[in-house]
Amino acid sequence: MRADLILLFALGLTTVTAGCLTPKDWLPALPNDKLLHFLAFGALTLLAGRIAETQIELVAWLAGLLLIGGIIEALQSLIPGRNFCWRDIVANAAGIVAAATCSRVVLGS
Repeated sequence: MRADLILLFALGLTTVTAGCLTPKDWLPALPNDKLLHFLAFGALTLLAGRIAETQIELVAWLAGLLLIGGIIEALQSLIPGRNFCWRDIVANAAGIVAAATCSRVVLGS
């Protein structure tokens, strides 16, 4: 089961990364960019929460997600029509915190 979750996480992260690093003019008009960041990193957080076996491991996964979000954002400055935006990192972090909190409260995990 854990291998399935890891594969799903990897596919999700690959999709998020590809979407964030695609030139802007290659993409259709998208709804609120910050909302998309929030939802994407929230979903990845929920998966990470199911994969992690200890609290320390969970913290490492969440810190890794935040770091990956920052790296993706930095790489966007190299992509035509894209730029670095602190607000995207804040939206990523908000999605991570919201999903981790909801998961802890609702699921007890």
